Amino acid sequence: MTRPLPLRTPDVPDAAAFTDPAAAVARLCDLYDAAAGFLTDAFQHMLNTGAADHSYRAFYPEVRLTTTSHARMDSRLAYGHVAEPGSYATTITRPDLFRHYLEQQLGLLIKNHDVAVTVGASSTPMPVHFAVARDESITVPQDGAADFQLRDVFDVPDLAVTHDDIVNGGGFLYPDGARPLAPFTAQRIDYSLARLSHYTATDAGHFQNHVLFTNYQFYVEEFEAYARLMLADPNSGYTAFVGPGNAIIIDPDTPLPSTAKTPQMPTYHLKRKHGAGITLVNIGVGPSNAKTATDHIAVLRPHAWLMVGHCAGLRNSQRLGDFVLAHAYLREDHVLDDDLPVWVPIPALAEIQIALEDAVEEVTKLEGYELKRIMRTGTVATIDNRNWELRDHSGPVQRLSQSRAVALDMESATIAANGFRFRVPYGTLLCVSDKPLHGELKLPGMASDFYRGQVANHLMIGIRAMEKLRDMPLERIHSRKLRSFEETAFL
Repeated sequence: MTRPLPLRTPDVPDAAAFTDPAAAVARLCDLYDAAAGFLTDAFQHMLNTGAADHSYRAFYPEVRLTTTSHARMDSRLAYGHVAEPGSYATTITRPDLFRHYLEQQLGLLIKNHDVAVTVGASSTPMPVHFAVARDESITVPQDGAADFQLRDVFDVPDLAVTHDDIVNGGGFLYPDGARPLAPFTAQRIDYSLARLSHYTATDAGHFQNHVLFTNYQFYVEEFEAYARLMLADPNSGYTAFVGPGNAIIIDPDTPLPSTAKTPQMPTYHLKRKHGAGITLVNIGVGPSNAKTATDHIAVLRPHAWLMVGHCAGLRNSQRLGDFVLAHAYLREDHVLDDDLPVWVPIPALAEIQIALEDAVEEVTKLEGYELKRIMRTGTVATIDNRNWELRDHSGPVQRLSQSRAVALDMESATIAANGFRFRVPYGTLLCVSDKPLHGELKLPGMASDFYRGQVANHLMIGIRAMEKLRDMPLERIHSRKLRSFEETAFL
């Protein structure tokens, strides 16, 4: 019988109470750095020596809030407070990455409840894979590839505790009975940070709070051109442009290096202080990609995400190049059926809708009744079969008509539904690229001058909408209609 190895853990300070959010986050950084550094050093030692004479464990830091008061909070606020007395907690990872967010959220809690928050080590072990993730020189070998059994010496990612029970309303509690303060646990966030780096080929630290999704490469080229104009303007507020491979340019004339291997979801970031810039993700085609991208970007707690892609126009009155502003969604993508049943309505968000419509008016120079010449507002249907036109039309067309659908694509409802699920404000503005029910298929040579001009305008409309949302107060954008009966205090 093999005896377990003696366990080593890092020395950490006792839990302490804080009424200064900046000081609380500084302690979180110290605790995280101590835990991750301890595991990294131990792992490097094991790789160098191959000697497994100890096992090593370190713990994520946590924040706790305990309140005994039933004092009524400002009912206009969708976040920044807990609903009733009790103990609340959340494990924390990468506080350096989330510093601004954490200071905001903790500051609101301290102010609204007039109590201190407690910062200390949690009882949740930190997997070694996530601890060493910031050191690019270290690669965790597959189990069995090293001279020691990884699981005998270190904690590894555990999918049993990496889940969406909090955001899905699964009644999640921490082991000691504390209710969650935040929508994601530390290990769930670490899992997504690793996935984001893999899929987008950019570090999570480059992501901005306003995210555009597209399914058309042309928009990437337009986004880069716009970014260069902004970098040339010293008054724009934008500070850098980042592409795949974490290639960073701050000068408008510097070429953007290409990567040896194109990532699955090429991502570009036009950066601004405190993440107030814009990120563009080319998610490609399909609801699976849309869910994958939003599942992982959600842990960064963006302030809004919008879909600006191409769609099939379903009305004969539409032209190629017309815009569609979604105010409802017909969900036939199926990828979220287990997380968010199709009977759950996905409401349009007034602030997003107004920002998009105002941006269309600003860019196209049309307004009021004249705007109807180029834009329809209505239901967008999202499906999981790109070649649906080859099937029997009678069933799908009847459903499309009954839903009052004006456009069909493969991503928009997925992105909106995941925004609803993750409490991230969402919206959709599409550009009609074909009309399959009316004989105008997406074929080479069919694009008119009008269509080409509208495509050029489309991304700019998305950018302008994001800039309008950026200027709104956070409490206006993060709507109460996205919050359920029992919500976390953090956004």
